[in-house]
Amino acid sequence: QVQLVESGGGLVQAGGSLRLSCAASGVIFSINVMGWYRQAPGKQRELVADITSGGSTNYADSVKGRFTISRDNAKNMVYLQMNSLKPEDTAVYYCRLDGSNWKGVGLTYWGQGTQVTVSS
Repeated sequence: QVQLVESGGGLVQAGGSLRLSCAASGVIFSINVMGWYRQAPGKQRELVADITSGGSTNYADSVKGRFTISRDNAKNMVYLQMNSLKPEDTAVYYCRLDGSNWKGVGLTYWGQGTQVTVSS
């Protein structure tokens, strides 16, 4: 069973920074994409950023230039450095892992989420 554990959320003033971490544990045959999603109250969960095993990144327009995603393949970890935070970044942030088992069947795992609150 694969588990994703996020850490690093909290309360920060607008303009501040936070760094989120996500650790994946368990038996993982192949990890393809790791990423961060967020869900604000009353809104749908949305992609923030993701990164492939080869290091290709993808960002939501709203965070480009402010957030940076990175990963450590050896440690099965993914990070999200968030700078110049805005109140509209307030949400629960979820880590997501897309991989496959030994049969090549695609699998998706989610973390429990970590709260990020940005005060104005």
